[in-house]
Amino acid sequence: MGKNINKFLNSEALPDAMSVDDMKRYLGIGRVQAYEQIKKNDFHYVKIGRSIRISKKAFLQWFDGQDTS
Repeated sequence: MGKNINKFLNSEALPDAMSVDDMKRYLGIGRVQAYEQIKKNDFHYVKIGRSIRISKKAFLQWFDGQDTS
């Protein structure tokens, strides 16, 4: 099986604190596109050292078009 297999076929399988890799797999986008989306600040994330963690709840609200503010 290839590296690009989408292991998140549904939102319930996503971890509560998503990584950038989790987000890009779910959306089916590349690394550069994922970081560009994060820079837009449309959903809540935290930076811990060099790691970024994305709130699953905030991400899914953004993805569903709900107001995350």
